[in-house]
Amino acid sequence: MDLPNINPALLDIPTLDKLAPAGDRDHPPRILMLYGSLRERSFSRFLTEEAARILEHFGAEVKIFDPTELPMAGSVPEDHPKVRELRALSLWSEGQVWCSPERHGAITAVMKNQIDWIPLEQGALRPSQGRTLAVMQVCGGSQSFNVVNTLRLLGRWMRMFTIPNQSSVPMAYKEFDDAGRMRPSGYYERVVDVMEELFKMTLLLRGRTDYLTDRYSERNERSVKAINRQLGKI
Repeated sequence: MDLPNINPALLDIPTLDKLAPAGDRDHPPRILMLYGSLRERSFSRFLTEEAARILEHFGAEVKIFDPTELPMAGSVPEDHPKVRELRALSLWSEGQVWCSPERHGAITAVMKNQIDWIPLEQGALRPSQGRTLAVMQVCGGSQSFNVVNTLRLLGRWMRMFTIPNQSSVPMAYKEFDDAGRMRPSGYYERVVDVMEELFKMTLLLRGRTDYLTDRYSERNERSVKAINRQLGKI
């Protein structure tokens, strides 16, 4: 194994033909990845890219959204090109990975801004509901879990299925080489575990999320609207 640059293909990681239950191999799981920094040497981006390599090794189709030039939520119309791009990717995805640095004990504005642009509803479509979600963070100092805890809260608010496992990488500047590749460590192995769990959960829930997210209150609301339309009240 090339120690400075881990090649996922050299690791003992099962691929799609072993991970996917029979009948769930018609297309690769579609995973959208968001990271929370605009810095040129961004450790949250490095961690996201490392996780993307692992997911691609499993057999997933991965797309990473670049938050550069995404305006602040509410500052431009919703037809802004970067907003349309982000929302289209969210609709395309079956699972997502959110990764943010910790700043002042919380997620960054860059990370929150991306989440704020994804609405709970977009016409008759729901860009986030029913998707699986994995959360990760990078720390400049000692390990903490402030960011992943916040991302979990946001994931629940966005009606996503957030997996139990998570990754928090302390002193991230020590964990990546000059090329931005993650060094071999227990932290890397945790990232592999998290991505494997996300991959499996995405496969298990695929085709079943409509059933899981079908709620009495929403069915009742639709029925009331239908009755009111018949009565000419709306």
